Amino acid sequence: MAPILDVQFTSGHADWGRLRDAALAAETAGYGAVWVVDHLAGRSMGGDQSFDAIAWLGALAAVTERIELGSLVVNVWNREIGVSAVAAATIAEISRRRFWFGIGAGTSPSSSFAWEQQMVGARIEPSMERRHDRLEALCALCDRIWRTEASAMPTFLRPMHLPQRIVGVNSVRLSSIAGRVADGINVAWRHPRRDEFLAACRSAVDDRPFTWTTYVPWSDGIEDPDHPDHRAMQAAGMDRIIILYPEKPPTTFRVV
Repeated sequence: MAPILDVQFTSGHADWGRLRDAALAAETAGYGAVWVVDHLAGRSMGGDQSFDAIAWLGALAAVTERIELGSLVVNVWNREIGVSAVAAATIAEISRRRFWFGIGAGTSPSSSFAWEQQMVGARIEPSMERRHDRLEALCALCDRIWRTEASAMPTFLRPMHLPQRIVGVNSVRLSSIAGRVADGINVAWRHPRRDEFLAACRSAVDDRPFTWTTYVPWSDGIEDPDHPDHRAMQAAGMDRIIILYPEKPPTTFRVV
């Protein structure tokens, strides 16, 4: 089966009107989902500003009708994990569609993204294992809130369409965690260890449903099934290809 094509936007170079129109254009063109980044400041994505991911997704949930929504990825240290779980359920309930709850373990103190956390006084966990543990704790909490019998969790939002937890990975350990506790994985297609990450995840996944996603920066013709990268992603078993527009998103798209 051919992979579903999605788009991903950043807000560093575009105002709300442009981002809204781009999402509506992608919906009209037949894309499967629109994904957004979770950064605190524009410089991290080469821009002048950054919208809060949850507020942005809530707005998209209200103005779109069919296209699914996703986060790539929510930093589990930007919010308390309970807040993130309730926020994901809220987006799914407002949109009445499947929400692709992309989550990531957060930055290290030496990362090029650490500066924005430091500027706002946010916690940066130096231990990679503890960062991974927090992501695993979020997945476990989501199971308790969304899937436990209602009588046991009587006052938490249980959306009609359960968010799908997609773990963005950059290590073998996190890939294995994704295979054990999440609903899917996301890898950067051009990451030099991509195949190693996918193999680690596959060895951990049981026979339950699981979604394989990858992201790639936009290039001319990448939407075409005959594009070499497109063919390679399909051959690798990717269910969804997320095309990243790192600057101002277009307001017209090729019909897919």
